[in-house]
Amino acid sequence: MYAPAGALDAVLALDRPQTLAGAYEVHVFAAGASLEIGPFRAGTWLLPHWLPNAGIRLAAGGRVLACTGDSGPAEAVRELARGADLLLAEATYPERVPEDSLPYLSSAADAGRHAARAGAGRLILTHLWPGTSHQQAHAAAASAYDGRISIAAPGRVIDLQ
Repeated sequence: MYAPAGALDAVLALDRPQTLAGAYEVHVFAAGASLEIGPFRAGTWLLPHWLPNAGIRLAAGGRVLACTGDSGPAEAVRELARGADLLLAEATYPERVPEDSLPYLSSAADAGRHAARAGAGRLILTHLWPGTSHQQAHAAAASAYDGRISIAAPGRVIDLQ
């Protein structure tokens, strides 16, 4: 697993019986680092959230996937997604993020604005709260972005070719 220092502490603390010991290796990096991971070139961006969060931009075979992770709206998201074939963007709320979460979470409308300004080829919304209307989230993103939009779902496979 690749993560900024401290980003995995709470999750890994859940494995107190050490059930997963030896099943993974943690690679700590500082946001802003460039990494080589298998066939991928990975760029990382520090993005705002309550816990350490780095957006990641994976490039291989002439294609680019940009992923925000959990992130508040920030200029760095547009930099991360600039010209990406696919932007996988956090969209906890369809249109408005509550004031107390505004710096740390994004909306589908924010994701649409980022995708449009970055010139991303496609947008997938993820991290919607349970019960959130997919139609409402899609419409909110489409109000700012006229490219292809979909909602992340278990088992969904996207071909970037």
